[in-house]
Amino acid sequence: MPVISVRNLVKTYHVGEVTVRALRGADLDVEAGEFVSVTGPSGSGKSTLMHILGCLDRPTSGQYILDGKDVSRMSKDELALVRNRKIGFVFQGFNLLSRTSALDNVELPLLYNGASKLRSAQRHKRAMDSLNAVGLTERAHHYPNQLSGGQQQRVAIARALVTEPTILLADEPTGNLDTRTSIEVMDIFQRLNIERGITILLITHEVDIAEYGTRIVRFRDGRIQVNEPIAHRRNAAHELAALPPAEELPENGSGDEVPVEHMGGVV
Repeated sequence: MPVISVRNLVKTYHVGEVTVRALRGADLDVEAGEFVSVTGPSGSGKSTLMHILGCLDRPTSGQYILDGKDVSRMSKDELALVRNRKIGFVFQGFNLLSRTSALDNVELPLLYNGASKLRSAQRHKRAMDSLNAVGLTERAHHYPNQLSGGQQQRVAIARALVTEPTILLADEPTGNLDTRTSIEVMDIFQRLNIERGITILLITHEVDIAEYGTRIVRFRDGRIQVNEPIAHRRNAAHELAALPPAEELPENGSGDEVPVEHMGGVV
């Protein structure tokens, strides 16, 4: 049974007198452990699909089955429970709290789901384990403005992992990163997929980034036009090994805080 299954998914928005048909009857199955790249031009429906799959929004019509349960008609509270226990989110903008250390940023989701009953030392250990998984243990007590863009994105990935989700949804995670740093981030995703068996859905408009997945789903005008295996998958680890050594230099980030409800894995 697929871990994700959608049938005839429709999403319509009404903006004033204008009707926007973001999804026009999408059918998609995702097996556990897949790495699916979802692509398409702006306005094609790919981000709308991610919001529905991440239980951040409901379809106008159609069915969404997640782990054998129909979530398309769940209440807001039920969706929040599913979201916090099964799904991790990584966004383009990092969404880190500027006056909070990397460790505390990663630990925060544990205060908003079933893990809130964990002792402080247990939450601390899980957050450190997540930072270690993305190679940032030594930066645990640094603040976002002391980290480069790539390091901030790795903190965001660690935050998504700390609740131990089975599904990771990444929306343009390399959109603000340079080429080398993008490959480093994709290496993390490939390792999480291969070593931990985490199901990954990657939303991207970059064709070369999509090639790190195992399957490509291409949207246009709210419909799936292409759904096929990636014939020549890129291997991020091999690409990094072929690059000359380079140190990641800290950048000046904006460090703007965002509301908790917009943070991956917290809503």
